[in-house]
Amino acid sequence: MWIQREIELARPRGFHLVTEAVCEAMPEIAQLRVGLLHVFMRHTSASLTINENADPSVRVDYETSMNRLVPEGPTGYTHTIEGPDDMPAHIKASLMGASVQIPITEGRLNLGTWQGIYFCEHRDRGGPRTLVMTLQGE
Repeated sequence: MWIQREIELARPRGFHLVTEAVCEAMPEIAQLRVGLLHVFMRHTSASLTINENADPSVRVDYETSMNRLVPEGPTGYTHTIEGPDDMPAHIKASLMGASVQIPITEGRLNLGTWQGIYFCEHRDRGGPRTLVMTLQGE
């Protein structure tokens, strides 16, 4: 089986768990004994990652750490036409990545106990973002 579907998500700046939204948009996961789900972010200033899903403070620490690593403001960026958060957002998205791939086992995402899929919005006003999800398996 191969299925591909797109969903649009809009979230404010920050790190947002979207595991449930992804699973709801791809109910065919439950039909698979074994497979893979690939989730791809179609934007250059937002990213995806998998990490700790239990403690909400992780999201705050992620944002704080990324802002320390890639600061905004008068830092010498030459790509500034789209605002002071744009070039830093591109760099953060490149560091974190545009996609995640998750194994499917017996009709469920085979994530660790404390893992979830994060949608990482790096812009102050990023707007709607499109995720392309590709499911394969049997």
